[in-house]
Amino acid sequence: MRIMTIMKTVNHAFTFVTRITKIFNIDESHALKHSMEVYNYANKIYKSECSSNPYLENQLEIICASAILHDMCDKKYMAENDGVMLIKNYMRNFMPEKHISVVQDIITTMSYSKVKVNGFPNLGEYQLAYHIVREADLLTSYDIDRCIIFGMYKENLDYENSLKRSIDLFNNRVLKYRDDNLFVTEYSKRLSKKLHKKALEDISVLTGVK
Repeated sequence: MRIMTIMKTVNHAFTFVTRITKIFNIDESHALKHSMEVYNYANKIYKSECSSNPYLENQLEIICASAILHDMCDKKYMAENDGVMLIKNYMRNFMPEKHISVVQDIITTMSYSKVKVNGFPNLGEYQLAYHIVREADLLTSYDIDRCIIFGMYKENLDYENSLKRSIDLFNNRVLKYRDDNLFVTEYSKRLSKKLHKKALEDISVLTGVK
C-alpha cells in the first residue's frame, strides 16, 4: 500500500514537471529527462543506504519528490520563491504538508553554488535524505552533453563555444567534486570515480574533433 502511495506522488510530481517546463520554457538540460535521471540515481543511492539506515524507508516519498522537483524552482529559469510556491500549491493535494516543507528545505539548499557558499545545511533527521538527492543531481552533471545543451539553449551559444564553456566548467567545477568532498555516501563515491574517468575520456574525444 505504501509503495502505491509513493508511486502516486511520483506520478503527480512528474506531471508537474511536464507542465512547468512548458510554462517556463525549461530546456532539456533541466527538464523531464533530467528529473528522471536524478530520480533514478536517488533511488539507487537510497537502496544502498537502507540496510544501515532503515529509517530512510519512512522518507522515501520526500526523497522521490525532491529528486523529481528539484529544478522546478531553479533561478536560471524563474524566481526561486515563485517556483517553490507553485510546487507547494500543487503538491499539497498529494503529500502531507510536513513532507512538502522538507522537500522545500532540500531543493532550496542543495545546489552546487549554495553549498559552496553556505556549506551543507543542518536538516536533522532528514540530513541523509538531503545528501541522497543532492548527490543524485551531482552525478547527472558528469554528462558533458547536458552541459553543452544548456549553453546552446540558455546562453544562445553555438556548439563550438558551448563546448569550450562546458570544458571550462568541468575543469573548474565538476572534475573537482571529489576533491571538494561533495560525496558522502559510499555509492556516490564509487560511482563518481567512474563517471569522473568517463567525463575525461569524453572531453578528450570531443576536443580531438577538428
